[in-house]
Amino acid sequence: MSPLEYAILGAYFLTLVILAVFGLHRYVMVYLYYRHRDRRALPAPLPARLPRVTVQLPLYNEMYVVDRLLESVTSIRYPRELLEIQVLDDSTDETRAIASAAVARYAEQGFDIHYLHRADREGYKAGALDAGLKVAKGEFVLIFDADFIAPPDILEKTLGHFDDAGVGMVQVRWGHINRDYSLLTQVQSVLLDGHFILEHGGRNRSGRFFNFNGTAGVWRREVITDAGGWQHDTLTEDLDLSYRAQMKGWRFVFVQDVVSPAEVPVEMNAFKSQQHRWAKGSIQTCKKLLPRILASAQPLHIKAEAAFHLTANFAYPLMIVLSLLMFPAMVIRYNMGFYEMMIVDVPLFLGATMSVCSFYLMSQREVFGEGWRARIRYLPAVLAVGIGISVNNAKAVLEALLGMQSEFTRTPKYRVEGTSDDWKLKRYRGNVTLVPFIELLLGAYFSLMAWYAVSNGIYGTLPFIFLFQAGFLYAAFLSLFENVGKVGLVQEQEA
Repeated sequence: MSPLEYAILGAYFLTLVILAVFGLHRYVMVYLYYRHRDRRALPAPLPARLPRVTVQLPLYNEMYVVDRLLESVTSIRYPRELLEIQVLDDSTDETRAIASAAVARYAEQGFDIHYLHRADREGYKAGALDAGLKVAKGEFVLIFDADFIAPPDILEKTLGHFDDAGVGMVQVRWGHINRDYSLLTQVQSVLLDGHFILEHGGRNRSGRFFNFNGTAGVWRREVITDAGGWQHDTLTEDLDLSYRAQMKGWRFVFVQDVVSPAEVPVEMNAFKSQQHRWAKGSIQTCKKLLPRILASAQPLHIKAEAAFHLTANFAYPLMIVLSLLMFPAMVIRYNMGFYEMMIVDVPLFLGATMSVCSFYLMSQREVFGEGWRARIRYLPAVLAVGIGISVNNAKAVLEALLGMQSEFTRTPKYRVEGTSDDWKLKRYRGNVTLVPFIELLLGAYFSLMAWYAVSNGIYGTLPFIFLFQAGFLYAAFLSLFENVGKVGLVQEQEA
């Protein structure tokens, strides 16, 4: 072989091994979750002395969901004289009128509710939370994003955990109002279930760090101040504050039996925008905090898990590298007559794939009990979508590494709850970028690879080739055509 061919194969196998290690880490999460099942945090009864609680509701152009949010928050079972509600509205559209009218309506009913509007949006969500905190009256702070529904019993089942003076934050699990709306919402629900059930559960039960998810969680107010407050130098202010607080010695609790329902994005471009923000913010937080964590006196198991957690999104650019190298690596080995070397990478692919499958199947078993087997049919789509968004998320990772700044891009919410609800005539929509065109090229690239594999009888690689092909083409076509259809409907409606 030529030096170039050696280099291609070396890079290919190195990339595959690193991705396999990330995949195997999922087995660790499953192990930790079940190994420490006796440490599952259960709902805790209210403390003897009821504290004052401030509920913060950060908004930015949420005209379709703000009424639902406020209706649910004002239904929380807690003494009104001890519950303060802050509507932190940075909106520039009709949301301002809708939210301020709702606040006035609930104030007349006796709620301690306040409308705070900022015109400059400095610091985005972190800035809004910080501005509200400066005038908040509560000892504890409960935060909800606009697309969530507050469980009526959330304070009844979480505040008791703060009887332990070392507990700084209690996170509850996200539910999914519109799980059954489409294949895309089913896939997102499975992905989020895995994150909350096995990652949060495994980390929390085993004494490792886990993060507040930006919503549906209660903070001890002094913890926010002690950890340095809300900072907006990353796009994931929640992840950033979580690690800073736990580094200060505060402990977090995850209560998976309390569920706060929320909408997942119904359009691919909105999903990509959300994923881009999470991936970019995660790497920004990694750059900011991981060196400090590794240099700290924290136990090795906490440092190791923090490293896996904060670097997990590096898997996306590696996935693109792997995608580009698969074809030349296949051709080189076939032409050199040692096709049998594929017995190395096929098991690696299979091992990584099985780790993902088992991870998400275990989470579905925890959520659905005996009905979990019906969820198996979504696994191919979960794998394909995970691959399909790798271009989008790799772009986010590279932007973070290069220090490229971007604004906090909100995820459009339409109050889509059932299959009969429509969103295409509503105003907000995700933006189309160059990403789907790159995905189209990669889809065509894997189509060519599939033809080559079939022509030369390399059938063992076909399942993986088809998985990559389907993922890239699904992400591309959905991004392009759902947006075209919506633009056309909106223009027709306006005409």
